[in-house]
Amino acid sequence: MTMTLAQLTQRTGLDVLDHLERQVAIPVVAGLQAQGDLIVIPFDLVDEAQLSTAAQWLAVPAAGIELLRSAGGGNPHTLVADPGTCEWTTDVIDPEHLALGVLRTRQPAYLIHPEHGGSGIATGTYLVRRQRERVNRPRLATSGVQLVAD
Repeated sequence: MTMTLAQLTQRTGLDVLDHLERQVAIPVVAGLQAQGDLIVIPFDLVDEAQLSTAAQWLAVPAAGIELLRSAGGGNPHTLVADPGTCEWTTDVIDPEHLALGVLRTRQPAYLIHPEHGGSGIATGTYLVRRQRERVNRPRLATSGVQLVAD
């Protein structure tokens, strides 16, 4: 079944900004996907992070779980799913310290964000982490890596 942004916002009570088209169908993706400063990676593609052997899984409630609030206390990225279909844990060992957690879902789950709208996550297990980007500051003669600020 196709979910529209209007249906997702009505179902969750979470809202998006007015410039987003509410009747657009939200694609459900089984591969790598990004939403602002988050990236969702199929867990079988992950090398550097692993689940703790004592991972505690929480059922994703109907109201969702806020995964990350954007830079400066701004808009939240919220994971939502039908009750009883998706679980979340933050018990992840990640030497890069980018992982927010792992989700496993038996039906499509969704990320919703006021500025980005919704994105669908297909059945499976995924690592959710912060994105980073390369920066080059020629005036300061510096370069490096920083977290994406959404």
